[in-house]
Amino acid sequence: MIQPQAYLEFEVYEDNINLLGIAKATLPEIAYLSQDMTGAGFSGTIEAVLIGMMEKMTLKLDFRSCTDAAVQLMSPKKHHIDLRVAEQYWDTVNVEQDMQADKHVLIVVPKKMAPGTVAPASMADVSGEYAVYRYEGYKDGKTLWKIDPFNYICEVGGV
Repeated sequence: MIQPQAYLEFEVYEDNINLLGIAKATLPEIAYLSQDMTGAGFSGTIEAVLIGMMEKMTLKLDFRSCTDAAVQLMSPKKHHIDLRVAEQYWDTVNVEQDMQADKHVLIVVPKKMAPGTVAPASMADVSGEYAVYRYEGYKDGKTLWKIDPFNYICEVGGV
């Protein structure tokens, strides 16, 4: 059995070129659209989950300062982003630590950038938010999900 311990490190790539200066990424939430149902046939209100219909997704990237990468990602065009993650885990069967490669592949369009703050002896805390048009997640080479509302793709766990 594998027990995840922590993300050790990650790198952000655009079009297979490493972007420097990324401090933190907040991944998009994957949520299905839902509709409240009331009326004859049942008592109260229930929530109907609309399988394959997705809520909007947002990627947030936090930079330490207003780097070239932060500015480049605000150019008004689509960006192909790869987040490549090294995840440490404990293998309880073989009684050892090991690593897995996680990857998040996203097609995004910039929504906004916050240039942060300017103060002595501090980071600027620059951030950017991006509308996600396609989102794929992988763990150790295995596809976890593939979400692409424009092409009617909603595959999660092979379903």
